[in-house]
Amino acid sequence: MVNETSTMSEEDRRERPREGATHAAALGGANLNPFGDLHTLQHLSARLARSLRGVFEPLLRAELRIWAEPLAVQRFTDYRAERPEVLTGWMPLAMSPGTGQTLLVIDGKFSLELLDLFFGGNGAAPHDMPTEFTPAAEAMIQRLGRMIAEPMATAWEPLAKIHFAPGRVVGDAAMVSGIDGDDPVIVTRFGIGKGSAKPVFVDIVYPVQSLKPYAPSLTGKVLGAAPDPAWQNGLAKAMMTVTFPVRSVLAEPVISLAKLMELKEGDVIPITVAADVPVMVAKGRLGTGTVGTSNGRAAIRLNHLSLNPEELA
Repeated sequence: MVNETSTMSEEDRRERPREGATHAAALGGANLNPFGDLHTLQHLSARLARSLRGVFEPLLRAELRIWAEPLAVQRFTDYRAERPEVLTGWMPLAMSPGTGQTLLVIDGKFSLELLDLFFGGNGAAPHDMPTEFTPAAEAMIQRLGRMIAEPMATAWEPLAKIHFAPGRVVGDAAMVSGIDGDDPVIVTRFGIGKGSAKPVFVDIVYPVQSLKPYAPSLTGKVLGAAPDPAWQNGLAKAMMTVTFPVRSVLAEPVISLAKLMELKEGDVIPITVAADVPVMVAKGRLGTGTVGTSNGRAAIRLNHLSLNPEELA
């Protein structure tokens, strides 16, 4: 379990052979990756990894480290072959708009540990692993899929507005529909660890075919993506409604401690109002002004502005 003390060395950490993300096509062979260096998708995975702490920390009841591993591009049959021959949860996540899908792949042992924690246990999985999921275990993976779908959509938002909807969980990759063995896939792997414990891994597998509608965004840079004008206008309008406290100090008289101790109700402290008094906004200085009246109310006429926008933060 992820929160158990590990007796394994770093060499025992699960490794998988992988090619570089660029995947230049060999002579006579097909290029599995049409998206170039996949820098944008790697950046997106890093964003998602930070968000996944909010998913797994409440489930595991522990503070975690979650990171995104380097991407891999391979055929689906090769990905299946490299996974351990143990119970594994395969759950499609439908991508809309469109007909694409991605796969959430989770080790059966980890899902059973989550199930035990969910029902108040200490996160123990059966010593002899079953060969198929119980309805309760399937429901646990479904719940996890729904929890992950929201941060996935948020991570994708700078590139495209995609909704992810969990499908039916299966325990055999051969039962996964919509992906053939020869189809190229992009594997994003997320490590989940606590302290010195051996990490566990959760994979999100994107069929290349499902990502082709987003090729223009994936081959560009996240920071260089053109903003949605409607979203940008809405953000600007929302920012203009933010309020800040404005105040002024009219005078700061000084009296001795002896006089301060003798003060009583009804005493008068004389003050002298300067020609220009400071006007403050939030933590910064807005400028200076002259005290007067306007429409029968006390007011300050601004004579000089010296606002530094950075001081509003």
